[in-house]
Amino acid sequence: MTLSPDHAILGLLAHAPQHGYQMLECFSDPACLGQIWRLNASQLYSTLKRLERDGLISGQSAPSEIGPPRTVYHLTEAGRDQLLHWLHEPSPSASIRRVRVEFPSRLFVAHLLNVPSAPIIAHQRAACQQERERLIAQSSQAADGMASLALTFAIEQLEAALRWIERCEQMTFDTLTEYFRERRPSQ
Repeated sequence: MTLSPDHAILGLLAHAPQHGYQMLECFSDPACLGQIWRLNASQLYSTLKRLERDGLISGQSAPSEIGPPRTVYHLTEAGRDQLLHWLHEPSPSASIRRVRVEFPSRLFVAHLLNVPSAPIIAHQRAACQQERERLIAQSSQAADGMASLALTFAIEQLEAALRWIERCEQMTFDTLTEYFRERRPSQ
């Protein structure tokens, strides 16, 4: 399954209707989603067209003070349903790549929308712990060599992710809220 900014985009639109350039600014700003996603304009607009075609967002032309009309995107009910399902996913992936991208995206969107982050953090922690235990059991069966080496590396990556998730848990809601409030994209 390919990583996609779909849900982060849906989260931005749940916060406020926006045009593509506003979203692109958020995806470029390291204080927003810029440290998480590497998204250029063509990727963003291609994703917006697909989300609109899938009925998750709708775009409406709006006049612009500085140029031609812009398309302002709004979240549809189907988009809101998909966003809420993603935010409250009970079994998120424990893939390190997904933990590095999807988990902080979930936290960002949750705080943007004032959704409690404790369940999101707990679900991610549980998924990573479960995967770590599975790999430990698998490594006890592995013969020395590349398989053992690869499993050890994967286990240690998950242990690092779990330490980071623990730091997220230790941050108070107020601390996280203040952190994200300072980085909230403009409307």
